[in-house]
Amino acid sequence: MRDVLRVFGPFSVWFACFSAVYGLHGLVCSERWSAAGLSLWDGRLALLAACIAAVSIQVGVALMLRAPRLAASSGFTQSVSLWLGWAAVVATLWSLFPVVVTSTCT
Repeated sequence: MRDVLRVFGPFSVWFACFSAVYGLHGLVCSERWSAAGLSLWDGRLALLAACIAAVSIQVGVALMLRAPRLAASSGFTQSVSLWLGWAAVVATLWSLFPVVVTSTCT
């Protein structure tokens, strides 16, 4: 079971981070954000902080997969999970890049 979690874990965390950041983006662009007395600048900072947190979490997961305590049962599973961990870091950077560099709401 641990090997299944090692293989599917990184992209499961990516999916959760992706959903959270784009959900926050939807909230920033909604009327509820301005009704709460928050500006778009506050939303921009919140989105930037969420992106930084998401990338940090993904890097933490990738580094955690290298821990000897969580070693895989086979070398193949170990190498696949490490590759998928770093691929999830790249996927996080790639998919959250538009949130950081483009306009907040259209």
